[in-house]
This record gives sequence, C-alpha cells and structure tokens, in this order.
Amino acid sequence: MQQQDEKKARKEAIKKLRELRKEAIERATTRMKEQKRITDSIKAELLGGDKTVPELSAATGIPSASVMWTVATLKKYGQVVEGDAAASYFRYRLAAGGKAEEAGREAPGES
Repeated sequence: MQQQDEKKARKEAIKKLRELRKEAIERATTRMKEQKRITDSIKAELLGGDKTVPELSAATGIPSASVMWTVATLKKYGQVVEGDAAASYFRYRLAAGGKAEEAGREAPGES
C-alpha cells in the first residue's frame, strides 16, 4: 500500500511540475522549430552553390546575424565548409557528403 501511495505522489509531483514548466517548454519548442527552419533554409540555398553570408541572408530573408551564427555552427559540425573569399566575405558550401538530404533536395552532382 505504501508503494502505491509513493507512486501516486510521484505521479502528482511530475504532473504539477509539467504544468509549472508548460510555458517554458512551449517557448523552447518554438525556438527549436525556428532554428530548424533557419538551418534548413540555409542548407537549401547552399544546394544552389557557394554563397556568402549576405547572399544567404538576402535569399532567405533571414537577418545576417542569424545566418552567420547558423553558418558558424554548421561549419563547426562539419556540415558546411568555408571556401574562397569574395570581397570581404567568405563563400560557404555544403561539405562533401553535404547532408543535402536534410535540406530536402539533392546537392548538385548527387543525382
């Protein structure tokens, strides 16, 4: 009987905790979905060839600062590589093996 009471008390505590954190969880979920949308948009643009951060920003409508942070992250994890400089900006492209399938289309030359 005591075990059942403890189990019921834990269930109630978890239920209350979820209710208290509901808004924070929804905000985090929204942020993650937005970040995925940004990442997918950038990868899709890079399927068309090398681009600079300002070119990616103009093509996707995403602010340059967000594009830069996302490209830096993709570069850190080997999904994007830095190419030659174009004026004051580096050109970026999908890495070999390109993870193009994650962007929803095939990379050039993958067909």
